[in-house]
Amino acid sequence: MNTVSQAIIDPVELTRALIRRPSVTPANEGAMEVLEKALVGLGFSCRRMVFEGPSGQGDDAPIINLHARRGTASPNICFAGHTDVVPTGAAEQWTTGPFEGETKDGILYGRGAVDMKGGIGAWVAALSRLLAEGEVGGSLSLLITGDEEGPALHGTKRVVETLMAEGEVIDACIVGEPSSAAQLGDMIKVGRRGSINSWFTVHGKQGHVAYPDRAANPAPVIAQLMARLNARVLDEGYPEFPPSNLEITTIDIGNTATNIIPAVAKARTNIRFNPTHTGAALAEWINKEAGALQAETGLRIEVQHMISGEAFLTQNAIFIGAVQDAVEAVTGRRPEASTSGGTSDARFIRYMCPVVELGLVGQTMHQIDERVPEQELRDLTDVYVEVMRVLFARLKA
Repeated sequence: MNTVSQAIIDPVELTRALIRRPSVTPANEGAMEVLEKALVGLGFSCRRMVFEGPSGQGDDAPIINLHARRGTASPNICFAGHTDVVPTGAAEQWTTGPFEGETKDGILYGRGAVDMKGGIGAWVAALSRLLAEGEVGGSLSLLITGDEEGPALHGTKRVVETLMAEGEVIDACIVGEPSSAAQLGDMIKVGRRGSINSWFTVHGKQGHVAYPDRAANPAPVIAQLMARLNARVLDEGYPEFPPSNLEITTIDIGNTATNIIPAVAKARTNIRFNPTHTGAALAEWINKEAGALQAETGLRIEVQHMISGEAFLTQNAIFIGAVQDAVEAVTGRRPEASTSGGTSDARFIRYMCPVVELGLVGQTMHQIDERVPEQELRDLTDVYVEVMRVLFARLKA
């Protein structure tokens, strides 16, 4: 039996302490230590899960993840989040230093305030309140990564794979991403579109523009390939999802001379797709288009893909209804169940259990002057307390 801590954690102060750790992906800078100290004080057993390998950020720094659990009984309610943050941009443009965690007029400023150190601070504060009342009749766990804002190769994905191999069971998971659109609790995310990035290189032959017969220009070929891919209507949408979309994110030749036909032309695309497709099927289609154009033009076309997640939809009505009821009980508004937005680590967790995203208003995430009203952190703490109460009641029923 874990010893119940009577210490009530202030969500604002914990968020502030986390902000003051400049944990820009893939760095930790002590953020996990701050969180682990708070959780140990609440009776959690904490386990560092460190995975090494190319981080995708220009180094091979190990990624630090944290799995914490309190209790062994079912149901096991998990909270997932990340302590890593995106770069600050021009620090001199911030109202306060991006890692100072200062409050001005009731607003807490700092990188990660919304995405998503604030969500972590509110959940841990909610845990302290709930546990001060007594045992919960189940288990509480956290899955926190330091590799969400980057390529996500050695974070939640590998933690989930490891825990599943070990037989860990999670009954429901709340991801603390800033899911709210305009007001706290107006939206939860119950699914996400998949994402596939593709890189293209067309190899031509450099030459003088006055003698095109002596060269092979890759620029028209890359333009034609991008036009073909862009012209296809991928689908008309899917229940709960908008239509899939392909976006050309860059076309690069890098030719600084006016009288040279370039040797190489490059491009990159991203597709956000609904469950009409799989990443593998889209990659196959792209490869087929590139292969056909290569055969037509005689220029070699290289294609590489990275599927960062498949589309998914959580359809557990008891779980979703419990979260919606809890949010409505505290805020007075019933959250819309949405699949909008980019990707999140929910794409990995969904293989282990039903997952929903619920967090702060996300309007300033990744911006200069990322910020959150202190009262919103306290209100989210209230929401999280009620979510846990309702989930334990209904999942045990």
